[in-house]
Amino acid sequence: MARRCELTGKGVQTGNNVSHANNKTRRRFLPNLQKTSVPSESLNEMVRLRLSTQAIRTIEHRGGLDAYLLSARASELNSELRRLKKRVEKAQSGNDAA
Repeated sequence: MARRCELTGKGVQTGNNVSHANNKTRRRFLPNLQKTSVPSESLNEMVRLRLSTQAIRTIEHRGGLDAYLLSARASELNSELRRLKKRVEKAQSGNDAA
């Protein structure tokens, strides 16, 4: 499983450990990823995603998963989230017509 946030694309970064003697060895900075279930109001279901903590905060700030997906450009999302965005748009248009 890739260490990458499904929403923001945040991934592993590399750098150096620097000792007191100034020896440098390579290291990896891993993102803080959490497996979480995010509610979708228009679909009336929970969506399981592997998100960084910053992405979770961004979803809450924008008013939920549906609002985040509708405001995001399709080019910013991976293929799975693009399908989810289309489902949300379809459910919202169905709710508006009813």
